[in-house]
Amino acid sequence: MPAPANERIRYETDQSCPLLLAIGVGIQGIVIVLTPTVLVVAITVLAAGQDQRFMSWAVFAALILTGAATALQAARIGRLGGGHLLITGVTPNFIAVSILALEEGGPSMLAGLVVVSSLFYVAVGTWLPLLRRIITPVVSGTVQMLIAAMVIPFALDRLKDVPESAHAAAGPCVAAVTLVVSTMLILRAPASWRMWSLLGGIAAGCAAAAPFGLYNFARLSGSSWVGIPESGFSGVDLTPHAGFWALLPMFLIVTLVQAIKGISDGVVAQRAARNRPRATDFRLIQGSLYANGAGILMSGIAGTPPTSTYSSFSTSLINLTGVSARNVGYTMGGLLVVLAFFPKVTGVLLTIPGPVMGGFLLFALGMFFVEGIQTLSRAGLDLQHAIVAGLAFSIGLGMQHQNILEGILGKPWGALLGNGMTMGTATAIGLTAFLELTRPRRRRLEARLDISDLPRIDAFLEEVGGWMGWDAASTGRLRSAGEETLVSLLEPENEHPPDRVPRLIVVARNEGEAVELEFIAVFDEENLEDRLAFLGEQEETPDESELSFRILRHYASSVRHQKYHGMDIVTVRVVPQEGS
Repeated sequence: MPAPANERIRYETDQSCPLLLAIGVGIQGIVIVLTPTVLVVAITVLAAGQDQRFMSWAVFAALILTGAATALQAARIGRLGGGHLLITGVTPNFIAVSILALEEGGPSMLAGLVVVSSLFYVAVGTWLPLLRRIITPVVSGTVQMLIAAMVIPFALDRLKDVPESAHAAAGPCVAAVTLVVSTMLILRAPASWRMWSLLGGIAAGCAAAAPFGLYNFARLSGSSWVGIPESGFSGVDLTPHAGFWALLPMFLIVTLVQAIKGISDGVVAQRAARNRPRATDFRLIQGSLYANGAGILMSGIAGTPPTSTYSSFSTSLINLTGVSARNVGYTMGGLLVVLAFFPKVTGVLLTIPGPVMGGFLLFALGMFFVEGIQTLSRAGLDLQHAIVAGLAFSIGLGMQHQNILEGILGKPWGALLGNGMTMGTATAIGLTAFLELTRPRRRRLEARLDISDLPRIDAFLEEVGGWMGWDAASTGRLRSAGEETLVSLLEPENEHPPDRVPRLIVVARNEGEAVELEFIAVFDEENLEDRLAFLGEQEETPDESELSFRILRHYASSVRHQKYHGMDIVTVRVVPQEGS
């Protein structure tokens, strides 16, 4: 019997946890995301030479937008929203190109480029069904590992974020206290205490930082209690002049990388949010991408750097607290919006010493790296997948440490294309696309999702068996798998009116000794892969409503169901009968 995905989850996504607990978990999430959000905005604005007035506005707007985007990620409003707890903050991936935009045309140009990037981001979400063979679990898992490996040095840099007068061991000691206390609590604390392990580790780290004199209250003393900063933003500039066109390709490249990361974030969120393993619902992935796109669009309209989900923070928060309920996302989003109007309260959270956050990041990124490995292992690490993942990871990590393109291409393209995340992702996508384009030719049939078209499908599969050189027994196995797939997806309660029968596309691919069948159509709301996994855990009792599923499981070596908005794809792998 399969092991639960996460035995520590006390409140799953669809369960509502008590308000007091939601507030407590939400505060922990805010502590995690507040510092990097403010730092990314400050680094971007100040590095581009913008004034303090614009920076105050950018920080204020960023807090409101991260709160709104976090709440939107938890929601399901039509096709908008991922329906999971996904912490959202300002992404550091846009720092380099945002600085270039600010230097070239100021906040208005940055806003225009971010608005266009948001439209491209949403388009990627819409095209996700068409990109499914390029943006695969191997690509997503590799990107997750790259993100963790590349952010770890920044976590270690936080250990050096101490006053010059502080003892040399101050940063490592404080980070170690934070890391040890958090780890001990999550490993051995009672379940009722475990959900507070993150705050416990941060509190212990803050206490350890006091004797070393690591606190800086300058920001706190200069902040007002309540207020809205004066806007230093003059509006969005969409004028397509030379500077705009020169920077647009760079923004689109970073946006594509961010979209792939967003897909990985959505997969990780669904895996981490439940006790019981379930197939990834790609409709929610699309909804999460749409929510991310809305956050990026709002960032452009407000004139701030773009937002994005922090799945490493989200996963760590869920695993540490055992709470993945959506109402935590709503609570956290509301608290962030309120905090934006109380600079003094925000200042208190920002006084948390850097080594404390560095210790937590080391813990969080370690867990995130493991999630990437698990994503790869679930995809099946055969020789081809291993080469794609290994080469992409090594190139990305190598380029991050030594950018060999900067001296060849010069600025700014050398810095952008030499980025480890960009090169690693591009390598994974390129190798995956090469494998897809060089696969043996496929056979294709267009029919209707109707039992009356079964003879056509059966004849097509018989031709496929002949094409593969299979004998009668193996061809019969292939035909039976196709028939049961169709029957399983045509249960009486899911019948369609005659004038609205969906189109069914059946694609057969030669996979060496096996045949991979894809049934592409619009199906019901229940995920076939989940039903087959459920049947594998039950006693073999003859239930008529599940009979076709049991027969399909008998004929197919694997079944995968990917659900998208407007399109469902069932992939069935059939191997020849033994002894044939």
